[in-house]
Amino acid sequence: MSGILVIAEQRRGELRPISLELLGAAASLRRGGDEVAVAILSDSPERFVQPLSVGGVDEIVTVKVATPEFDPDTFESAVGALVARRSPDVVLVAHSVDSFGYAAALATRLELGFATDVFNAEHIDGELVATRGGYGQKVNVEVDFPGRNTVLLAIRGNVFKAPDQAATPRVTAFEAPAAHSRAKVREFIELSAGDDVDMGAAEFILSIGRGIGEETKVAQFRELADAVGATLGCSRPIADAGWLPKSRQVGQSGKTASACKLYIAMGVSGAIQHLAGMKHVGTIVAVNTDAEASIFSVAKYGIVGDIFEIADELRKLF
Repeated sequence: MSGILVIAEQRRGELRPISLELLGAAASLRRGGDEVAVAILSDSPERFVQPLSVGGVDEIVTVKVATPEFDPDTFESAVGALVARRSPDVVLVAHSVDSFGYAAALATRLELGFATDVFNAEHIDGELVATRGGYGQKVNVEVDFPGRNTVLLAIRGNVFKAPDQAATPRVTAFEAPAAHSRAKVREFIELSAGDDVDMGAAEFILSIGRGIGEETKVAQFRELADAVGATLGCSRPIADAGWLPKSRQVGQSGKTASACKLYIAMGVSGAIQHLAGMKHVGTIVAVNTDAEASIFSVAKYGIVGDIFEIADELRKLF
């Protein structure tokens, strides 16, 4: 085949959300005549056919392997065999702890084009170009792949919108070669986190930026967010300073507000890295004293004013 091959991820019998986001990425790359196939590796791959039967998928490939959970040797062997058999133009995997274990080795062995942490990919003049962050996410780097017939891209999570329509793709099976695994999953241990908020799932976000001035001001915006029923988010300077956990950062190097319907940005300048995390937001309201702030270029509603005065007035309503 030509076209696009997506490698889905599952863990403990459940399809990981990034798998559907990869299908959203595939849809954005699809050109006329391209087919999109998604492969799922498991000891019981049939159980994932229904959740993978979504719009934009032409084929689901079930790959039965000996282990119920991910291990790098099995994935490198099975995915490598599948890629060699089908010769797709593009292979999409998640930029995840799983793909870290096999994707680079696979790309090297099969001499594939390869890029990680990709948040945009498109065809320019007929050639595939992937965009990823560089220098600590301070710049965007465009990567092309001259001379490569197949390109493997590891896609950043919470960037591409998952398909929301059901479909009935054809289902085929692929017999994976036997692989000697050097790893064995013994148990899963849930780590306790001090802040486990899922910014990607939040529908209403109140986000703060460097305009708040000092850490002591965070508390009043946290209180405001609670009062209005919003999830408190932040831009990178706030997270880098340690004023809020990284889990609350919105942007290229943080989370994408993929489910957000209303986003209130207070004291956020609107650096390109932050704006990249707001691409799916339905309504953006910006409050900033600088009328030239970049945030106003994407805001549906803007207020040029003091964020503390606006916050006080808003708090009086609740």
